[in-house]
Amino acid sequence: MLLRFVFVLAVLAGFSAAQKNPKKKVWADPAVAAQEDADFLVQGEYAKPGLGVQIIAHGNGKFQIVTYQGGPPGLGFDGKTVTRRDGNSLVVTKLLADGFQKIQRQSWTLGAKAPKGAKVLFDGTEASLSNWKKGARISKDGLLMQGVTSTSTFHDHFVHVEFRLPYQPHARGQGRGNSGLYVQGRYETQMLDSFGLKGMHNECGGIYSVRAPDLNACLPPLTWQTYDIEYKAARFGADGKKTTNAQMTVRLNGIVIHDKVELPKRTTASPLPEGVEPGPVYLQNHGNPIRYRNIWVLPRSGN
Repeated sequence: MLLRFVFVLAVLAGFSAAQKNPKKKVWADPAVAAQEDADFLVQGEYAKPGLGVQIIAHGNGKFQIVTYQGGPPGLGFDGKTVTRRDGNSLVVTKLLADGFQKIQRQSWTLGAKAPKGAKVLFDGTEASLSNWKKGARISKDGLLMQGVTSTSTFHDHFVHVEFRLPYQPHARGQGRGNSGLYVQGRYETQMLDSFGLKGMHNECGGIYSVRAPDLNACLPPLTWQTYDIEYKAARFGADGKKTTNAQMTVRLNGIVIHDKVELPKRTTASPLPEGVEPGPVYLQNHGNPIRYRNIWVLPRSGN
């Protein structure tokens, strides 16, 4: 207990340095964020028997503290009892000294290998940029950057994407780590720094403008996260009219958040309208530095 309390005090002592950071500062690298912003080291998930806490950095030593009865979401949370409050370094110090341990979750699908028959779209090499249309970029550390469309198109398929949201403590709402995975270029599962938020349709895990996730399974910013989506395309008759809606099952960080959900319409800002033609994997550019790795698609046959 004493050692943990001393550690918390040492981290919080860096707040004076954090307060010097400009409001529009964005970090895309966790090592740099840890060096430059003390808040980054404090934000995250904590737990003790019967309780879970998520601490969201709001910049300059300010936080939102979200408490879950039973444990963090997906780790004992009772699904209903949540309290939210704003706090500063003193509030956080007192809270974390009361028996909480920091936890760092990792998706069980992280690093999933492409199975036989899968199309690997990105594996960290320059060569794999050829799987994306003109304009695709790779970072110095071998990560795919936002705003790309695959050259291959798909009908029914399973897609695996690993993504890392930036740390933007001063940003709020749709300005905080915004991107999206558009399946077939038509239906978006939102990417957003929604750590600790309510879990709405326009937050991470939501099918944008269609459905909120069953659980907010978003992890803290600059943590590697995963989408695993089983998708069944819409069906159309000989006259070109839709006869059956598209459907998807979505896992965010290995947790099922949409189970065989029908998609009655294309989602907002999708590049393609609904149609019988296969479509690409599209990773949206919304002005935030999102990073991706280990992207593959397994085509599936279906009736």
